[in-house]
Amino acid sequence: MQLKRVVITGLGALTPIGNNVSEYWKNLEKGVSGAAPITHFDASKFKTQFACEVKNFNPTDHLDRKEARKQDPYTQYAMVATAEAMEDSKIDIEAIDLDRAGVIWGSGIGGIKTFYDEVSAFAKGDGTPRYNPFFIPKMIADIAAGMISIKYGLRGPNFATVSACASSSNALLDAFNYIRLGKADIIVSGGSEASVNQAGLGGFNALKALSTRNDDPAKASRPFDKDRDGFVLGEGAGTLILEEYEHAVKRGAKIYAEVMGGGLSADAHHITAPHPKGLGAIKVMQNALDDAEMKPEEIDYINVHGTSTPLGDVAESKAINEVFGAHAYNLNISSTKSMTGHLLGAAGAIETIASILAIKKGIIPPTINNENFDENIDGKLNFTLNKAQKREVKAIMSNTFGFGGHNASIILKAFEA
Repeated sequence: MQLKRVVITGLGALTPIGNNVSEYWKNLEKGVSGAAPITHFDASKFKTQFACEVKNFNPTDHLDRKEARKQDPYTQYAMVATAEAMEDSKIDIEAIDLDRAGVIWGSGIGGIKTFYDEVSAFAKGDGTPRYNPFFIPKMIADIAAGMISIKYGLRGPNFATVSACASSSNALLDAFNYIRLGKADIIVSGGSEASVNQAGLGGFNALKALSTRNDDPAKASRPFDKDRDGFVLGEGAGTLILEEYEHAVKRGAKIYAEVMGGGLSADAHHITAPHPKGLGAIKVMQNALDDAEMKPEEIDYINVHGTSTPLGDVAESKAINEVFGAHAYNLNISSTKSMTGHLLGAAGAIETIASILAIKKGIIPPTINNENFDENIDGKLNFTLNKAQKREVKAIMSNTFGFGGHNASIILKAFEA
């Protein structure tokens, strides 16, 4: 069958360095860190006392008060980012076939704050169950997809993807596949996460996954630096409107970029550590190039997973050398997690947005906080250290790798009619 072309026609973002796409990009370009001492709760007894929180966010500024109370923050973030993307796309809900418009949303954890709050209240009580009637709907990882579809009346494919830190990249790839197979015209896709709470922080601390640089949070996320000591927990949401090309053209839509293909793989190695030789990362990037029918030489920029963990950064850099060969030295590479922290299941969405804007703006966002480059990583690769670089960007790859060995890569290119 003839596959449909798929384009991006709307963007929305709520991040630790900007509460909309414009602010997000401005601070990416400037190299601003979103890390700071935690304000959501008293973290003084935790090993890590900082995170990349969403700032100056009041849900009732965006949502009806009664509706906001029925939603975990991860859903609130999803609704706000999606509202921006829908407005940006200028979709006329009354003019499209709502049976062919859907929502595919990613979250690694879902409503962990709601779960923590409700179970804590029960544990502190007298044993009498007094659970909020919205406990389950607020907590489940698919409810953001459901809430988005309810708000806009979208009756097409509707589900959630859960693959840890690869969740929203998986959502985007599923959306891409539904549209190119002709099963939908428009899909709202992306991801959200709200894990900066006692349970989220405590759990990742117990795994020894987080940086403990409490004396200098802004410099804690330092991918590819030899002094990195773990990732910085982040939160927020990113929404992309994926649309069938002819459908977008017919309604006169603005087109940001075209989705060319994507890849999936599994490390099949360890619950949290990457394969030391980067085998899963190698395979997923090769799969993405094959699916896009593109050569390595056609990629200009890779927004890497680059979490600032000792093992992960080394494995991913090895994989890039293996897949791209000599062309690896012509690439720009950067980890925007150095600024946003790690948004877990929402990482792929906001990083794909950053990559699309790199295409549109001709600017590569930097990898900040690199002061002492790790000698175990190929120093000849251009990691866009500490300062944004101007460059014509025709095609990008965005990588996300999750606990459990889940890997996803997506390739987009500048739109050509």
